[in-house]
Amino acid sequence: MTYVITEACIGTKNTACIAACPVDCIYDAGDHFMINPEECIDCGLCDPECPVDAIYPDYQLPEEMENYKTKAAEFDYSGMEPAF
Repeated sequence: MTYVITEACIGTKNTACIAACPVDCIYDAGDHFMINPEECIDCGLCDPECPVDAIYPDYQLPEEMENYKTKAAEFDYSGMEPAF
């Protein structure tokens, strides 16, 4: 399992999730933050910190938001530093 940041983050980009992440796996993808599924340890600490409820465990992701899981999996994180 991994966590996925969805469309509610767009335009908000509240950094509370970043502060809660113990492994720095959240990246700034421009319009919203994204969790690198290869680095996420599935701790879930980011989820309750999100004030706009944009974060879901991948198994609870609403069907209409599946594209955010795909986007996070296919995003090129190389050469990027985690968001701070």
